[in-house]
Amino acid sequence: MARLDMASADMIAEGQNANGDILFQLGVMYATGRTVPLDLVAAHKWFNLAAHRGSTEAARYRRELAAEMSAADVAAAQREAREWLARL
Repeated sequence: MARLDMASADMIAEGQNANGDILFQLGVMYATGRTVPLDLVAAHKWFNLAAHRGSTEAARYRRELAAEMSAADVAAAQREAREWLARL
């Protein structure tokens, strides 16, 4: 299976009208390293965006993930999520 990078993930999310389910799945992919490199900052970003789109499950995963991350990494993920939303 082809591997994705962050730019590819952004295009997938934008191409799918950024619904919560797609954003949640991207978060799971980055949180588990499934088809992409393991990246907790990216996972938090996607969970944050999915929660913003109404996914209660993403909100729970984001909260659990944040407990395992440094404050600087959480801040980076939040910044990336804001930047992503600003591009829409």
